[in-house]
Amino acid sequence: MAAYGKARGACGLRQVHFHDLRHFSLTMAAATGASTKELMRRGGHSSPVAALRYQHATADGDKAIANALGELVSGDVIPISDAKKKSASRP
Repeated sequence: MAAYGKARGACGLRQVHFHDLRHFSLTMAAATGASTKELMRRGGHSSPVAALRYQHATADGDKAIANALGELVSGDVIPISDAKKKSASRP
């Protein structure tokens, strides 16, 4: 652990614990689209609950989800308010 302490000091990251690297690593692995089973294997977990404990939402992940949803609805989209008006005017 002496080498880790030396390295984090050189990087100015005294507040980062060794176990934080595990959280970071598994969060980044999840961001690649790894399945829960793959994350369990990588983290040495025997249950999905344990693997999920090490995953954290990221702003980049949220942005990727928003972009993917935008792609799904790109094209001719009728605003919900217009769709409601059309269905209300039908006999």
